[in-house]
Amino acid sequence: MAKDGEKGDWKEFIWNPRTREFLGRTASSWGLILLFYLVFYIFLAGLFALTMYVMLQTLDDHKPTWQDRLSTPGMVIRPKADETFEIIYDVQSTETWDLYAQALDKFLAPYNNSIQAQKNDECVPDQYYKQEDSGEVKNNPKRSCQFNRTILEDCSGIYDRHYGYQDGKPCIIIKLNRVIGMLPGLSGQAPFVTCGAKKEDSEKIGELMYFPPNGTFNLMYYPYYGKKAQVNYSQPLVAVKFLNITHNEDVNIECKINANNIPIGSERDKFAGRVSFKLRINTNH
Repeated sequence: MAKDGEKGDWKEFIWNPRTREFLGRTASSWGLILLFYLVFYIFLAGLFALTMYVMLQTLDDHKPTWQDRLSTPGMVIRPKADETFEIIYDVQSTETWDLYAQALDKFLAPYNNSIQAQKNDECVPDQYYKQEDSGEVKNNPKRSCQFNRTILEDCSGIYDRHYGYQDGKPCIIIKLNRVIGMLPGLSGQAPFVTCGAKKEDSEKIGELMYFPPNGTFNLMYYPYYGKKAQVNYSQPLVAVKFLNITHNEDVNIECKINANNIPIGSERDKFAGRVSFKLRINTNH
């Protein structure tokens, strides 16, 4: 009998025909509580939308309001080495180095002189290309300076479509990561790249040639104003050609940026402002 009583209590709790209550509440009670939560959540959604709207009004589409600007930009190389940062190939085996040449062709295609002439300006070298806003009047879109691939000469892929790989004298192209507003170099001294072998391989690296001369990033490519403000910006490049590196051996190489106002990586980030990779050229003899 007790079990039947408990069963009846549950049935009555779910639906009480005498009081017309469902789960302990009448229809009007359920209606009021649902109306309360509906109004409450509409209010929360409106408050969130208003907050987002006010915040978005403070943002500039062309320049971040806040940025943790790096004191030392990172460096990357092309052709892009794999996750182990190794470029290894055999001079006599075309398929081992042709992919590197193809990767450089693809990377340098936007730097063709004809494309650069259409999109970008011929700038005055050795001085910053500043394009400041006039108060509330935004100077957008901002222009960019031409970087023609012919500047890379022997590493441009124009005079040697194999970029020296077939001769065991490969080209590596280096670029700095973009940092909005960065003005590298003081008193007209442009930043430049130097590459060298790690201590244990110092006798193996041989002679290097840089393009442009001295491995310089010309000042006219700075400052960078951001992807939206400078839609046609072409990052400056430096090419390094290894003229007589030791073959059939691993050579560990490090390239770094040199500038009188860019600190080299600290203990917290030893790779800031530099890039390391292994280069091995096999000749089978």
